[in-house]
Amino acid sequence: MLVSPSVSFSPAAAQRRFSLGFAAVMLAVGLLHSLSELQQYRAHGGQHPWEPFLWELSSTLCTALLAPLIYRLHARSLRLPGWPPALALHLGGALGYTALHVGGMFGLRFAVYALTGVAYEPGSPGDIVIYEAGKDVVSYGFIVGLCHGLQLHEASRQREQDLLRLQTELAEARLTRLAEQIQPHFLFNTLNLISSVMYEDVARADRIVCDLAALLRQALNAQENGRHSLAQELDLIQPYLAIMQARFGERLQVELEASEAARACLLPSLLLIAPVENAITHDVAHSTGPVRLRVSAELRAGRLCLRVHNSGRAPAAFEREGAVGLANTRERLRVLYGEAARVNLAADGAGGTVLDIELPEQRA
Repeated sequence: MLVSPSVSFSPAAAQRRFSLGFAAVMLAVGLLHSLSELQQYRAHGGQHPWEPFLWELSSTLCTALLAPLIYRLHARSLRLPGWPPALALHLGGALGYTALHVGGMFGLRFAVYALTGVAYEPGSPGDIVIYEAGKDVVSYGFIVGLCHGLQLHEASRQREQDLLRLQTELAEARLTRLAEQIQPHFLFNTLNLISSVMYEDVARADRIVCDLAALLRQALNAQENGRHSLAQELDLIQPYLAIMQARFGERLQVELEASEAARACLLPSLLLIAPVENAITHDVAHSTGPVRLRVSAELRAGRLCLRVHNSGRAPAAFEREGAVGLANTRERLRVLYGEAARVNLAADGAGGTVLDIELPEQRA
């Protein structure tokens, strides 16, 4: 599983929030127009203060109900070949909007006036259509512009989601590839080890083969999970260290130390295999005297601090071009955590090597 700062959301919830916001905006517009009309209504001696609210809110309500239809009509026009068919579609849409808006608006007004018993004389039908048509054409064009902006925003958001999904899939594929490289890397070295031991001590070679089988089983389970606790990672390392100690004997001295809080933290599976293998393959194998390998972990200021320290050689072998182990470690952490992870390899001042890895603290 990738660790990312993305925020999940429900499309249905987003649609509801947009609908509520749209209704609130339309209501606010209708009330503002009503208050403005109310001033003129009183200035002309109007006797029923509710009338300006009826006039403006009936118009706003019909506009709000017709706006989704205009949105769909504009979306359809964008799929037409060329601008002439789209223009013809919008001309028909403007006529239809005017007819529905005028009919719905005055239908509501006549119904309310009939219920209140107040006379209502808006004028002749011809004068009404001419007066309202000009305003409705402008309103239709304004709504189309808003719809176009919303559709551009939606298309941009969809492209961002598609890009994010592709980036996530690419990152997961890269992580899979990197993790798959780890097992052949140490498997190749372990098989070479078995080959070198089997003619000297068959019983020892048999123990190494058993440890290798346990190691591969645990590594396969860890790779399928993607992440696990540090305690599980240390349990996975132990069969490998047993193989190496069977090979080098007293030349390899191993120490594992981790606090209980650190053991409960999550980290990418197989993260420590490559550093431990590098320390042994490039240091112990090339040292004539005993080498002490120490793996430690602790929590500091909300970060999991891992350290692989060996007393063998300086880190030149780790930094050689084409090195698989450390390169995989750096790349996996970069993909998973970005700048939140840190990897530092350096000499310890006494001829040995210290590899420090810092990760954000995460628990199951």
